[in-house]
Amino acid sequence: MLDQTDHKIIDLLQQDAKLTIKEIAGRLGLTATPIHERIKKLEKAGVIRHYAAVIDREKIGLNMLVFCSVSLKNHNSQYIEKFERDIQQLSPVVDCYHVGGMFDYLLKVMASDMSDYQEFVSKKLAALDNIGTVQSSFVMSEIKHSHSLPSKGQVLATQHRK
Repeated sequence: MLDQTDHKIIDLLQQDAKLTIKEIAGRLGLTATPIHERIKKLEKAGVIRHYAAVIDREKIGLNMLVFCSVSLKNHNSQYIEKFERDIQQLSPVVDCYHVGGMFDYLLKVMASDMSDYQEFVSKKLAALDNIGTVQSSFVMSEIKHSHSLPSKGQVLATQHRK
């Protein structure tokens, strides 16, 4: 079970994963040793899965962001498992979610331009077995984009305001 200090450590690391243990300890008014032990515990428990740099996609030429909804023709477990294995091999797909509703999967796809995205759909996605329907939603502008998960306190505060 995570306590308030664990949540504060997580919040700080989500804001800046390059913070040193000493800097985190200073911000929380603690010494470095317990902070180090807590971070190791969070890593071992899988709460902190890994550390990564957040890249500006447009600065590296990925100017198009598309949400692609996919329905499968057949819903037997072997077909679902095969689709899920195959989709992991397609590098333009940065996120894939199995969803309920009109479609089976929601893909977050990045491409340099419309031509690049069209090639992805026609040559890579369409080449996968069992693809039924594909619907694309093109992002016109990003209103909010975050890699940080809300802390438990932030979620509860939002719920109480409603």
